Amino acid sequence: MFRFGNTEYLYALAIIPLVILLFAMGVYMRRRSLKRFGDFQVVSQLMPLVSKVRPLVKFILLLLALTSVIFALADPQFGSRLEKIQRKGVEMIIALDVSNSMLAEDIEPSRLERAKRAISQMIDRLHNDKIGLIVFAGEAYVQVPLTTDYSAVKMYLESITTDIVPRQGTAIGSAIDLARKSFDPESGLDKALVVITDGENHQGNVGEAARRAREEGITLHAIGMGTSQGAPIPIREQAGQTIYQKDQSGDVVISKLDAGTLKELASAGKGIYLRASNARSGLNELFDEISQMTRKEIESRVYTDYEHRFQYLIALALFFLFLDLLILERKNKRLMRFNLFKVREGS
Repeated sequence: MFRFGNTEYLYALAIIPLVILLFAMGVYMRRRSLKRFGDFQVVSQLMPLVSKVRPLVKFILLLLALTSVIFALADPQFGSRLEKIQRKGVEMIIALDVSNSMLAEDIEPSRLERAKRAISQMIDRLHNDKIGLIVFAGEAYVQVPLTTDYSAVKMYLESITTDIVPRQGTAIGSAIDLARKSFDPESGLDKALVVITDGENHQGNVGEAARRAREEGITLHAIGMGTSQGAPIPIREQAGQTIYQKDQSGDVVISKLDAGTLKELASAGKGIYLRASNARSGLNELFDEISQMTRKEIESRVYTDYEHRFQYLIALALFFLFLDLLILERKNKRLMRFNLFKVREGS
């Protein structure tokens, strides 16, 4: 198998015909200039050290060196192989609440934005662990399945808003049940589920859902976003103005953290409960807790399609340049003394 890793550099080969044309024009102009002094053959005899072949050989060597460098920049790759990599890790799914109450600003800049930043920072600390992402409001959806592609998780994380789930509410139980189905039962790895929510207006029996997950070997942790005093829920209008969500009586709704529900969840799931604040998000402490989980060794087969071979072309280019330095443009006086085809007098 063969391919170029950087095919855009192959366009540079277009300069090869141009270089050849410039060289040919230079030879033509040189001969034309010599003809002004008389017959070309006679003038050539007056300059015995001038070589016709050597400049051409040096040009060909430089051309070969340039071509080798261009192909090296294009990164030629050959071969394929299977590699066995031993890794240790855990499986972790983060269930993030995206209901409108997460827009409350009792935690700056908002509960949701603070949670997203904390998740991103925690992802930076992961190594070989599998991570997945679930979003939930009135319903739960898998945003990112379990993966070790951390850059992909962060990319999807940035795009999360409260509009990503059409139905409002806080279906924590649905998120837990979806996470149970999303873990790999064949992996044999320790499993952790992190629920990040304000816990308000939750639906269903959260404790029962947590116990079902725990029976399957999943440890549940909860991070509460918000304060007990709460804050109004801002709504950005198209005109750029900010209004606050109101109830049916016309009063401004104050969203408060439901710490009791989240403590119940963590207790049933044999995990820990942490409350986020403006000073800390709680995910760093939670990461330290998850780091203490047993990281089992797994064998992973990685299929490596191609191996880089540009170094050989670089070596070839250096070889051509070295030959070019050894060859002089003019003839060597000492070598000119030796003429094997010269006829001796009297023979």
